[in-house]
Amino acid sequence: MTARQPRHYAPDDSTESPLSVATDARDRDVLRLVERAIDTRAVLLAYQPVVPARRQDQPAMYEGLVRLLDPTGRMIPARDFIASVETHELGRRLDCLSLDLGLRTLSRHSNLRIAINMSARSIGYPDWVGRLESALDADSTLGERLVLEITESSAILMPDLVRVFMRSLQDRGVSFALDDFGSGFTSLRHLKDLYFDVLKIDGTYVREIAANPDNQVVVKALLSIGRHFEMLTVAEAVETAEDARYLARIGVDCMQGYHFGAPTVRPDWDARDRRHAAG
Repeated sequence: MTARQPRHYAPDDSTESPLSVATDARDRDVLRLVERAIDTRAVLLAYQPVVPARRQDQPAMYEGLVRLLDPTGRMIPARDFIASVETHELGRRLDCLSLDLGLRTLSRHSNLRIAINMSARSIGYPDWVGRLESALDADSTLGERLVLEITESSAILMPDLVRVFMRSLQDRGVSFALDDFGSGFTSLRHLKDLYFDVLKIDGTYVREIAANPDNQVVVKALLSIGRHFEMLTVAEAVETAEDARYLARIGVDCMQGYHFGAPTVRPDWDARDRRHAAG
């Protein structure tokens, strides 16, 4: 008698895994949260200082990091929703609101320089482009104090479009920062062609760098690339005095992180304005 062979079943492609179902449900919840925040203008910028390595008591600029308020008033950081909205129109609408908030702050405070995050996808979004061009037409000095940050992963999606866009705005004084450098796979060809003004080194390699030889090697290599292409270098996620001293010693131009200040929706200049108004 021939032994009975085990029966094999083809996988049912129509059946989603529990993890997939849970992930999809979470993404839908995130999209609803973001849409509600945009519709109700429950969107804020939290500002974090970027300080020169040689003079750490005076910020060179601030980065405006987008935050949402949920229905209970709880503040939601970007890491909890950006990935979910990046490829949706909601991401473009969020970029519009972030740009509006940053430009408004620049208009009110002529001594500030502010970096605003954007997706390369927003370059093709007429509403975002129109808001930026209208603001620059109304006040040409805004461009000289505006830095637009594009993540490494976003920039390489459409390098030709990004290059043309950057050059047109650099002619109007706007600077561009390549954010999270080292986290992706930007080729040197793209880096050379895009002409970024600022290179921001991903915090993965910056944390605990003073005691981590592997991180030291990587950051030194990234610094060398930045210098070669004549870009200002910024180390992200600097959290200790030891790391700050090491980074200054190896020649980083600027630093950003909790060691110098947490992102805040109530920056010092707002406090000064309130005191002046009260007086």
